[in-house]
Amino acid sequence: MNQPNPAFSSTEYNAMHVLGKVGKQTCPEKILTRSQGLNMLKSVKFGAVAGNELLSHGNQNGKVISNGHVCLSLSNPNVGCIELDGLNSWSLSHDTTDLKSTNLRPQPHKYNSVDEVTGRIYLMAKDQHGCRFLQRKISEGTSEDIEKIFVEIIDHIVELMTDPFGNYLVQKLLEVCNEDQRMQILHAITRKAGDLVRISCDMHGLIPLSLIFSISALLVLLATRAVQKVIETLTSPEQFSLVVSSLKPSIVTLIKNMNGNHVAQRCLLYLQPEHSKFLFEAATNNCVELATDRHGCCVLQKCLTHSEDEHRRRLICEITSNALILSQDAFGYCIFPLSEPIFIGRNYVVQFVFELRLPWATMNILDQLEGNYGDLSMQKYSSNVVEKCLKYSNEECRARIIRELISNAHLDQVMLDPYGNYVIQAALHQSKGTLHAALVDAIRPHVPVLRTSPYGKKVLSSNSLKK
Repeated sequence: MNQPNPAFSSTEYNAMHVLGKVGKQTCPEKILTRSQGLNMLKSVKFGAVAGNELLSHGNQNGKVISNGHVCLSLSNPNVGCIELDGLNSWSLSHDTTDLKSTNLRPQPHKYNSVDEVTGRIYLMAKDQHGCRFLQRKISEGTSEDIEKIFVEIIDHIVELMTDPFGNYLVQKLLEVCNEDQRMQILHAITRKAGDLVRISCDMHGLIPLSLIFSISALLVLLATRAVQKVIETLTSPEQFSLVVSSLKPSIVTLIKNMNGNHVAQRCLLYLQPEHSKFLFEAATNNCVELATDRHGCCVLQKCLTHSEDEHRRRLICEITSNALILSQDAFGYCIFPLSEPIFIGRNYVVQFVFELRLPWATMNILDQLEGNYGDLSMQKYSSNVVEKCLKYSNEECRARIIRELISNAHLDQVMLDPYGNYVIQAALHQSKGTLHAALVDAIRPHVPVLRTSPYGKKVLSSNSLKK
């Protein structure tokens, strides 16, 4: 095939050259079989797509025939043919010299009305072009068209909500469906235990579920502005009960899921208080597990933000009582407030409690951390918590922290540490009077060593040291 066969005309050879490339890309690697002691090319068929038969007859040496078969008459007369049944369906030109790989694409059918596709709507919903046509008909069509589409997909709604194309059709349908249709959808996705959580955790299912739960346009580029309109229809006790009863058994799994946690967060925003309390209970009962999870910590922040009274107090107590553990975790150690978006997309727990500025909560954290400030200062995550302790504690508590640092036998190591040096700088900045002087006196004996370290130099260059 790499050299021109003198038995072929130039036109036929060009066609064979292109089809050879197609065969290499599509045929299995092992296409040779042994039959009657001779090597024969295995017959390989391409999937057919409806279209017009466009290939013309060739000659009998290297032939392109009307049924789409390409027979390769090589040096061995016993070699069979490679069947390309369906090339006739890929809009190939009658002129074989025009064959190009870019033309081997299925052409979408063009429809004008929903009636033309009746009976095939479910299958079309899973096809890119068919799904776009149906979406357009939902937007432009009548209520009768919407009902015809709805009737054919309602029994497949769970599957379509997790389909790469079908989920967009469900999304569009949720924007315009009436109350009865919406209830049928809710019943369908909550009828089988676990379906709603599974859809919530699916990267495609997240979009249509966002419409049900009103996930706003901020939802990681997946939701639409139409959610605000959809959530207004979820007002009946029956609707809320269906959602809660379906999510509740697997709520921790949902919260910790990369996609599902967004559904949980928006439920906090839009479910009525009597229906959202199961989320606060799950957050409190599984506080450490969620606070130390990349996605769970985001939901905990939302719980702290949107909870009130007893739910909030219980959750804060659970967080502060585990402050020592959470302070050292990559996600549990802090929640940076929106005014300090150092790590976009990450929300941290203990520091967020400081931002609430509740004196009793701050005291609970300080009690949990007391006696460990030196070690915590030299850890990547907990060093930030120590800085927050210095910033948000009252003067008496701040003095206790600084005195603990001064009396630490490893103060020099703290100052030379990549993270600890920032804690010492914060202590210098936050201290005053005799306490500040005591800290400076504790630092002075270590000046020669600090000058040899890039981190020690940061401590020495602090303006607070020169007060």
